[in-house]
Amino acid sequence: MHQLATVPSDTELPKSADVVVIGGGIVGACTGLFLAEAGFKVVICEKGEFGAEQSSRNWGWVRKMGRDPRELPLAIQAFEEWKGLNALTGEETGFRQQGITYFAETEEMMAKYLHWLDYAREYQLDTREITSDELKELVPGMARDFAGGLHTPSDGMAEPALVTAAVVTGARKFGALAFSRCAVRGVETEAGKLSGVVTEKGAIKCPFAVLAGGTWSTLFARNLGIRIPQLKFLANVMRTEPIAGGPEGCGSGPGFGFRKRLDGGYNVSMRSAHPVDIVPDSFRFYRDFQQALSHEKKAMRLRVSRRSFHELMVPNSWKLDAVSPFEKERILNPEPAHKILDEAKVNIGKLFPALKDIRIADRIGGQVDATPDALPIISGVDDIPGLHVATGFSGHGLGVAPGAGRMIAQMIQGKTPLVDPEPYRLSRFTDGTKIEHWPIGF
Repeated sequence: MHQLATVPSDTELPKSADVVVIGGGIVGACTGLFLAEAGFKVVICEKGEFGAEQSSRNWGWVRKMGRDPRELPLAIQAFEEWKGLNALTGEETGFRQQGITYFAETEEMMAKYLHWLDYAREYQLDTREITSDELKELVPGMARDFAGGLHTPSDGMAEPALVTAAVVTGARKFGALAFSRCAVRGVETEAGKLSGVVTEKGAIKCPFAVLAGGTWSTLFARNLGIRIPQLKFLANVMRTEPIAGGPEGCGSGPGFGFRKRLDGGYNVSMRSAHPVDIVPDSFRFYRDFQQALSHEKKAMRLRVSRRSFHELMVPNSWKLDAVSPFEKERILNPEPAHKILDEAKVNIGKLFPALKDIRIADRIGGQVDATPDALPIISGVDDIPGLHVATGFSGHGLGVAPGAGRMIAQMIQGKTPLVDPEPYRLSRFTDGTKIEHWPIGF
């Protein structure tokens, strides 16, 4: 059974606000928190339940190591925000600095790790190369040898089942309102600028709105005539019951990934194995994703599924006084890829004999919103001043969400963001910029 800390919904929708956040996942929640902290009247609207989709269905890593160099400044800023998040919200997010380790099976993979480390040196991270012998000392109990690896002691984790609820609760302490099962159908404009949003429960006048809808952002934007090139892939993870004797912290290598949770159990999965449903957007955005598909073809497992046919029937436009697609499907709850998880269970048991007999508490599948360059979109929308977008986090959303939320809050305040927003602008897909997928993904 998928675990999720729940947050009760507010009940009385206000007539106006300073900012409406469209989407109550971890990115939307962080955006709402930092705007409310800055004194804005904030409303967070979630079509389903807060954090119920990929925000609570991920591995739970919070890392700087292995990031695309263009995303490193955002990851570093996010990490600074993570350090104070428990205190700011007054809630438990599960954030701990337990360290993350990458295992290199071959010298070729080790060379890729070191190539990334060359890029990262200017940021003065504590990431270091570790030899095969050092890896055995750092992660005892392994039943096989590796060529070496990378280790970042300051990297860490959070608890996906807890964190969104914690951040929404924290935002409320600063005066934000948060509504679950309250889908936003669209936006309204006056004189070419955003003037409000229309929800299934009524309209809210506002000069600013933030679209943080994850995989739903593309469909929402399409109804506004805005093109957001995203595709979805299925991420899978299983939660084990508590077990003694296994490794501490987080780690991943060929065929496995793990994180020891606060309760003594593990989140276990397999790195770089993701089913991808072929849907109408696969054809709409094929040219955008050609390079990414080439780089990730070993990891992407294309398939025709029920989802493929379901999305053929989803409308691309609707009126604001009509039921929207977001009210017809409140929460994406995909079946996990059991074959992938079965393989991950075998692999982790072979690597760590102490985990050979782990008992699985649940298996979880979640749809990840991915962009052609695997960089998020954190940006204003030129065609609708007042509308901002925070989406396309490409599997990195939990880790960088506080940084993204802080960026959007600073943009709306009219401040210069602490992180340069240029790499994350929406217009990069239309202004002739060469879109490059970082080729050394971990």
